[in-house]
Amino acid sequence: MKILNAEQIRACDRFTIENEPIASIDLMERAADAIAKWLIGHYNNPRFVFFAGAGNNGGDALAVARLLSRLSSENIVYQLNIGSNQSPDLKLNLDRLREISNVQLVKIDKGDTFPTIPQGWIVVDGIFGSGLNRPVEGYWAELIEHINNSGNEIVAIDIPSGLFCTDNRQNTGAIIKARHTLSLQMAKLSFLFAENEPFVGQFHILPIGISQQAIDSAETPFILTQKADLARLVKPRPRFAHKGTFGHALLSAGSYQMSGAAVLAARACLHTGCGLLTVHVPQSAYQIMQTAVPEAILNIDDSQAEYCSADRLQRFSAVGIGPGIGQSQQTRDGLAQLLKNCSAPMVIDADAINILADTPELLNNLKPNTILTPHPGEFDRLTHHHMTGYERMLTQIELAKRLNVIIVLKGAFTSVATPDGTVRFNTTGNAGMATAGSGDVLTGIILSLLAQKYTSAEAAVLGVGIHGLAGDIAARTDGMEFVTASNITDNLGKAFLKLKNLDNE
Repeated sequence: MKILNAEQIRACDRFTIENEPIASIDLMERAADAIAKWLIGHYNNPRFVFFAGAGNNGGDALAVARLLSRLSSENIVYQLNIGSNQSPDLKLNLDRLREISNVQLVKIDKGDTFPTIPQGWIVVDGIFGSGLNRPVEGYWAELIEHINNSGNEIVAIDIPSGLFCTDNRQNTGAIIKARHTLSLQMAKLSFLFAENEPFVGQFHILPIGISQQAIDSAETPFILTQKADLARLVKPRPRFAHKGTFGHALLSAGSYQMSGAAVLAARACLHTGCGLLTVHVPQSAYQIMQTAVPEAILNIDDSQAEYCSADRLQRFSAVGIGPGIGQSQQTRDGLAQLLKNCSAPMVIDADAINILADTPELLNNLKPNTILTPHPGEFDRLTHHHMTGYERMLTQIELAKRLNVIIVLKGAFTSVATPDGTVRFNTTGNAGMATAGSGDVLTGIILSLLAQKYTSAEAAVLGVGIHGLAGDIAARTDGMEFVTASNITDNLGKAFLKLKNLDNE
């Protein structure tokens, strides 16, 4: 699913109106119907307080209030007199609402006393829409803060009022703090960054029939990866395949106190379908690995406690390094040797990324399309400190282009930036996956896919998606609090099955 900016969204609306064809007011009615159905399905016998601004976002709110008037006689609509220009569609919906006898319609002018919001009623925010391009200040900002401080649950129509669609680095104004945001047709880029979670809450995408032709023709580097996209990436396994068909992966992981990282990454690699796995570990991990991952071939380092020597690399179809290897000088030397000599597709994680951050000259040895999988802290050490997720994403794009690599920036909506400047945001996963070893599992998954001849971009996107989907299955089974890295690995098979059976759901 493409992620478009505010102007592109308006252009898609115009194209739909002109070419479906459909009247603008009828497209608004279609959006209102989708919103009303969501509200009815989500809340049991609710009472609503609507705040409607002067634009089409306010028109949506008025139309929803009219549709919901059939279910409740206690809805209140506050129509805000913002500026001198009202949307024509808002005016028409205002006239229609005035004909409804059981809706209390109250006008608020700038400077009026703020209304008392009844406790327990659901607030529906339709004050400012996606076209807002300046911070909300003054009286209307104070009204937004009054709504936020009411203690009522808030549902935002399309976007929380005051939030910009894309870049909020200079947004110092008031912003609605919604529990749910009902985004029309597609997500907004700003929804995907941690700093905006207090405003967006949980967002839901409501299709309203915007022209797919218009969306397809819009150019954007930002993509929201959905399960159907992941399903299309999964390769069928030939009936006459053998273990050599699915590649031979090399995983360099673990150190004296971090053998578990090697176990987690190795198990995930094997459970993602590679044919053969060799794990390079220090001598101290020998018995642990033989017991915990009997399917793996072991390559034992010269060192008792750490990674220090590279392998004969010709026989491996993909290489992964980093989980739990530590950052000793011997390990740094071993990583430098590996980067210099390895021509196979590679995924680099954890301690290996921190070593790159400390010795940036090693970045020049990264082969094209190498995959780096930092979390935000590791990424900032690799680059510089960032104040916002949006700012970090811009650096992510720049670094992927400059180094000709793929950067997987882990977190909620994990983003995969490729050298062409495209960023794909993942939609699977949950907060239960914020647990020790989860990143090691992801490294094993991506390594396995690389060994099976997925392209680096495919391995990164599918690996992140499968990882999150397995975590979702684990959370649904036992709850987010129960999820561990091992739970994620244990559900990888079910995640693949779910993608293969999407058409049957």
